[in-house]
Amino acid sequence: MRNLAIALVVTSLGFASVSQAQPIRQTSSDWRDAFRQMEDEDWPTPNDARRATGAPGPGYWQQQVDYVIDARLDENSHVITGSATVAYTNNAPDTLDFLWFHLDQNRFRPDSIAVMTETIGGGERATSRLGRISTDGIAARAFNRRRLVRENGYGQNITAVTGADGEALDFTIIDTLMRVDLETPLETGDNVTFTIDWNHRLLETLWAGGRGGVECFDDYEHSGGDCIFQVAQWYPRAAAFTDFEGWHNKAFLSRGEFTLEFGDYEVSLTVPQDFIVAATGEIANADEVLTDAQLARLDEARTADEPVFIVTPEEAQANERRGTRSERTWRFTAENVRDFAWAGSRKFIWDAVGVEQDGEGMAPDLVLAMSFYPFESEPLWSNFSTRAVEHTIDVYNEFAFPYPYPTAQSVAGPQGGMEYPMITFNGGTFGRPRIDDDGNITYSRGARDGLIGVIIHEIGHIYFPMVVNSDERQWTWMDEGLNSFLEDIAKLRWEEDFGGRNRSDVQWITGYMTSRNQQPIMTQSDSVRSIGANAYSKPSVALFILRETIMGHELFDEAFRTYSRRWRFKRPTPYDFFRTMEEVSGMDLDWFWRGWFYSTDHVDISIDNVTEGTFNTQDPEIENARERALDEERGESRTQAHNIAEGIRFYSDDNPEVVDFYSTRDRHTVTNRERETYERFRDGLEDYEREILDSGDRIYYIELSNQGGLVMPVILEFTFANGETELVRIPAEVWRYNPANITWSYITDRQVVSVELDPLYETADADRTDNHYPPRIEPTRLELYRSGQGSSSNMMSDLDRRVTRDSIEARDE
Repeated sequence: MRNLAIALVVTSLGFASVSQAQPIRQTSSDWRDAFRQMEDEDWPTPNDARRATGAPGPGYWQQQVDYVIDARLDENSHVITGSATVAYTNNAPDTLDFLWFHLDQNRFRPDSIAVMTETIGGGERATSRLGRISTDGIAARAFNRRRLVRENGYGQNITAVTGADGEALDFTIIDTLMRVDLETPLETGDNVTFTIDWNHRLLETLWAGGRGGVECFDDYEHSGGDCIFQVAQWYPRAAAFTDFEGWHNKAFLSRGEFTLEFGDYEVSLTVPQDFIVAATGEIANADEVLTDAQLARLDEARTADEPVFIVTPEEAQANERRGTRSERTWRFTAENVRDFAWAGSRKFIWDAVGVEQDGEGMAPDLVLAMSFYPFESEPLWSNFSTRAVEHTIDVYNEFAFPYPYPTAQSVAGPQGGMEYPMITFNGGTFGRPRIDDDGNITYSRGARDGLIGVIIHEIGHIYFPMVVNSDERQWTWMDEGLNSFLEDIAKLRWEEDFGGRNRSDVQWITGYMTSRNQQPIMTQSDSVRSIGANAYSKPSVALFILRETIMGHELFDEAFRTYSRRWRFKRPTPYDFFRTMEEVSGMDLDWFWRGWFYSTDHVDISIDNVTEGTFNTQDPEIENARERALDEERGESRTQAHNIAEGIRFYSDDNPEVVDFYSTRDRHTVTNRERETYERFRDGLEDYEREILDSGDRIYYIELSNQGGLVMPVILEFTFANGETELVRIPAEVWRYNPANITWSYITDRQVVSVELDPLYETADADRTDNHYPPRIEPTRLELYRSGQGSSSNMMSDLDRRVTRDSIEARDE
């Protein structure tokens, strides 16, 4: 049987014409394998602890470190004095001669690596939070911060390290790390108990920075200068000892956060007698520190439909005015947590509500969502904080696992956003309304949305990394990126038009991805110049693209949930995440990890050319008519057109004897010979070949180039002459033979009039001016600026929708 090659007639028809240039023979190649497997070189070899599937292996282990802490806060000096009895269990297959601890407050010593290596510009983290620093000037806030660090004696002072027998143990402090030398080697399966005594002064957070500290309210007449104390990174914390790194020995330089061990805590906190304390865990002596009314309200809150005041606004204000010289000890217990933080103030209003969940036998069936905040944060905090905690638990449970702890707390104060087990700090500039001279209160949309957003984000961090215990200092994206992704999922479920721009909005990451300032996502956090874009936004966008465009909801959600559940209360690496997502979904995503996480390439695919091909039917009735139409479309020569327009008489007009057979028939007239030839041609065709010729199908050749270097799926929307459209999704593997240039064909029985690339803005394509064929005029908007033009961002104030302090106080009457 012969195989007939059917000819194509390639035409422009509003598209580009076919290039006649011949390819240049090359003797070298710049080709790259964008689909090379990551396991070949980049990922560690699977072993007994970590399997090739991304799951923990039968030999997985991690250390256990338990604490009994007794600490006292001196309200006037802002000094914490504490003693921690540490029980360290060695589950590693290694004998340990010494143990390492973090002393993170040493980051604020004037001779610390962090302070000594601050640089002007991008290396100075204070430039964005505390004022501009450059070679020609320094903001007063930034200068004051440096003065405070130099003069105020910050840092942890270790006063003693003693063994269980009371004998002193040798210890060595190196910047933010302390090595404790053991009296005898600690064998596998053994444990050792010893005590560390220390003290340190809390930071004035609004001036000196930091993730905890003090905010005092000297400017508020009714407060009497009371303070909120948020206490974090406050005790010597055991450094991680892992199967993939050994001892974690990276100093704390302010940006890279913390990697710690799980353990059980018993903590006693002695504070002024009228303080309300929020902390990791549950109150162990509630009947000693709470009134009968507060205990009853707390019990009521567990089954209430909406938040219940445990300490009312009226009670909090009365508490402020009294003050005290007495002290009281609050006791807390927490099981299987990797850290402990707390906050205390006589200013705290406290509300709570129970959140029901299916604990699946591994988590409580009821979680107490709680918020602690000063009167200055009203009415925003009582309206939104605890409800945001509740909403976060509902959404994260769906995508990860049931919330594993009995409490989830949101605390207002100086720290603008930081997470710890069961407690989060969400204050700073978030959720403080404006108060005018008449005592009227308004707040902006940004204040409301910012408060809800930061609470969702920080409560979300209790899942990642407080439970899924990734190494934040080495791979910041593993908690910030994954959590930003779920934060935006939760914000999108808060209300239909909530929050405006999210970190995960695909079109907003393109500026960073095309900048010279970017670095690979896998860069260590203290070396990243733009931490927000690199560790939060870009990985979050990558996950949204994976879920919405590449994997789909069903495959992505199952894989992500599997990763979360595999690694809760364990310590995953990026490779465990990558492998789990591939193994569970059944998709090879090495090309995606390489492009998004290991490179600084960006997405920019260009439609360079589109050519239409139609089949030559060889039917003279069809083909000759087509040729005639093309001649008519091309038109006459300009000279002949002018001859006709000017009424010039042709020679044949005056001499009709020259008019013959051909004068009345054009060159496209069908002849009998052509008809006979066509009949013989048809008779020789196979049935399927006749079907092809009779189908009326067209083939469109779309020439694409990868301008940004990052291979991605190609999404094309075809618009047809009849106004209909079709969306075609081409997998990223289309680039596997040539990641720079491809030609892809599309068959349809409809005439295409235009093609658009990435019409739904799904892939973070950085340059959309080459996403249309034929090219279109790109719209833009021009602003006519006037000097001094501006508008208020507080719509509530503009529209005279105010809240009075009296109305806030009346709510609890």
